[in-house]
Amino acid sequence: MIADCRSRAVASLHGLAVGDAWGSCFFVPANLPALQARSLPPDPWWWTDDTEMACSIFAVLDRNGQIDQDALAESFAAHHDFDRGYGPGVNRMLRLIRQEGGDWRELASQAWDGRGSWGNGAAMRVAPLGAYFADDLDRVAGEAIASAEVTHTHPEGVAGAVAVAITAALAACRPELTGAELLDAVAEYTPAGLVRDGIATARTLSSLRDPRSAAATLGNGREVSAPDTVPFCLWIVAKHPTDFVEACWATASAGGDVDTTCAIVGGILAARLGLSGIPAEWASRCEPLPQWAGAPGPAER
Repeated sequence: MIADCRSRAVASLHGLAVGDAWGSCFFVPANLPALQARSLPPDPWWWTDDTEMACSIFAVLDRNGQIDQDALAESFAAHHDFDRGYGPGVNRMLRLIRQEGGDWRELASQAWDGRGSWGNGAAMRVAPLGAYFADDLDRVAGEAIASAEVTHTHPEGVAGAVAVAITAALAACRPELTGAELLDAVAEYTPAGLVRDGIATARTLSSLRDPRSAAATLGNGREVSAPDTVPFCLWIVAKHPTDFVEACWATASAGGDVDTTCAIVGGILAARLGLSGIPAEWASRCEPLPQWAGAPGPAER
């Protein structure tokens, strides 16, 4: 069972990284014609903070078998690379932890004038956790909360992480669930609030075909909040549950926080499809994961 959960998490992490790196290409104006033409942008594709933080989640799980919040905060801070595109609040927090021995509990709770962050950062990195604990949905929810609280204490930031982790778990262990059934199952585990309301709205949009129309109602991550990001990503997964490539193109076509939305979608779908579900050409164009993550790809096995 351990080998199974680890292999699912490895696949999810690689899918997240490929989605993240591929999506980040479309912040470069010169690559926008490639998006419109559905042609692959030039490589190498560099991943962002989404992947770097997801690597810490995987590494902590691989080492401890659970989320140790102190270990996770330490890993986030130790591997923090300013140039990966972190938000200003997280940049400051991780710098204070690493350089001044700051207490992550205090720093996370003080964010946004004491309200805590409701950004999409906890959701963007959590899919491998859902894949890891896929056989126990109650544990998925609990571990997702623990992973989120290290940086995001606002209930919506936490809810976004729970929703993505549960979706990845269901993708891995209940692949027969698609469409409205999948969204219903995720909503059951998602705490009440705007994220869950958005998932309910996504369910009503099942007849839509154009992701841009769905994003007009659900958001596309432009506000970098969990409510503005997670429901749209889950709509994509419900619409394209078995096609990594089509799901990524559909996600990117809606614009917004494209690296993060594609990271979430890629991490969930790879939990379902495994490493073989990630196109080999896409994987080869993506920057390799760091060795410290301990998550080998197909060519390294």
